[in-house]
Amino acid sequence: MRILLMIALLALAVFFCTGCLYTNIRTPYDLDLDKTALGPSSGEANIHSVLWLISWGDAGVADAAMDGGLTQVNHMDMEFLNILFGLYTRTTTVVYGE
Repeated sequence: MRILLMIALLALAVFFCTGCLYTNIRTPYDLDLDKTALGPSSGEANIHSVLWLISWGDAGVADAAMDGGLTQVNHMDMEFLNILFGLYTRTTTVVYGE
């Protein structure tokens, strides 16, 4: 009975901690992708956070467009990186356009 309880607790811990050690995902900002044109160029802007205490950066659309030399933004993505329960995080805005 004890072994079953330990296995159940371990399964719950794994289930609730999924993605806690390392997560790297990219998702679109817009869900209406029927006629999305990505464009020939892209730019990125980042926000970083360390130790849940210090954060810096600008992940705005204007900053990402300047990074890629874009004058027109057609589509945007968001990328999120999380390491060790948020010990280090990076949020990136990726823009595509001309």
